[in-house]
Amino acid sequence: MNFFKKILFLIFFFISTNQVLYAESPYFLDFKFILNESTAGKKAQTFLKNKLENGIKNIQNKQKKIQEEEKKIIQKKKIISAEEYEKNVKELRNKVSSLQKERNQLLETVSKQRQKARKILLDNLNPIIKNYMKEKNIRMVVDKKSLLLADEALDITQDIISLLNSKLKSINLK
Repeated sequence: MNFFKKILFLIFFFISTNQVLYAESPYFLDFKFILNESTAGKKAQTFLKNKLENGIKNIQNKQKKIQEEEKKIIQKKKIISAEEYEKNVKELRNKVSSLQKERNQLLETVSKQRQKARKILLDNLNPIIKNYMKEKNIRMVVDKKSLLLADEALDITQDIISLLNSKLKSINLK
């Protein structure tokens, strides 16, 4: 009888342990997809892309003007005095230096705005995920890039995107 109780206890123990292990499956979401495909994320990307493209076009136009100036200076080299030529070359170099600074400043500004947009998205996303976890009684959410293989039924990406889209329509980056 004692042996029978031990076997019953072991069977009960293994069954209950198995249920606990399978009851708490970690869910996952595609964090990068959420940042890129949410309404606010798309708007921020479009804004930053347009700002960068317009800035680069502006810089390219200035660069063409500088190149035209350079050609004119080279053409005038034989006509003007050496001092005048050096003065023009120095001014041209200053313009090139200024243009390089402007280009670097544009890239830095866009980079800072991209970081700001990411931070704002994260600040809004974290409470949404926490609240979702609380509502659905989820104990763990993992980023999809950290997974090797998982059941698609455990993917909560679309749910989180819809919650983020309802909370955050756009990001002010100006």
